[in-house]
Amino acid sequence: MPGAPAGCGPTPHVPSGATADDAAEAVESDEDATAPAGDATDVALLAQLDQARTALSERTADLQRLQAEYQNYRRRVERDRVTVKEIAVASLLAELLPVLDDVGRARDHGELVGGFKSVAESLETVVAKMGLQQFGKEGEPFDPTIHEALMHSYAPDVTETTCVAILQPGYRIGERTIRPARVAVAEPQPGAQGKAEESEDTDSSEQDSE
Repeated sequence: MPGAPAGCGPTPHVPSGATADDAAEAVESDEDATAPAGDATDVALLAQLDQARTALSERTADLQRLQAEYQNYRRRVERDRVTVKEIAVASLLAELLPVLDDVGRARDHGELVGGFKSVAESLETVVAKMGLQQFGKEGEPFDPTIHEALMHSYAPDVTETTCVAILQPGYRIGERTIRPARVAVAEPQPGAQGKAEESEDTDSSEQDSE
């Protein structure tokens, strides 16, 4: 008997004496029997693909969390480094404040001359570069957050508690106060405000009567 044509699949079993319709049904039956194997393979591949996508999403989320934690860690380290530096500089400058007070008193008394003057000016330049700022002026309103009142009096020419003398200037670095300004303050004379209001009322009445 001649062999089956090349490239053809296995010959379906057809009983002898069967008609052409019977042979076609046999072919369809064999195809239906082999179809589920191909579908199962596709389903398995899709399931594996979904698993791979899920794993990739999880790893991506983990990587993003690690990156965020690392950035937060870097910011904390930088913030702590700056804070430590500011504390160290403030501590150093606080030790120099008595020297700066002596320089200020020598300047006020005209004793800042010669080599002492050059050294003092160099010191003031260095501490200014380190961020040290002096504050406290006569005539400014008293602020308990930056002023320390060492002397107290009353004065008729002030309308609020006022710094009338700077006994020791204050110093700060940025927003950090190293030492408050030590001042003498004056408050309005007791009863002066009431008298001023009475005087204003009298003047106003006289003007209305005219």
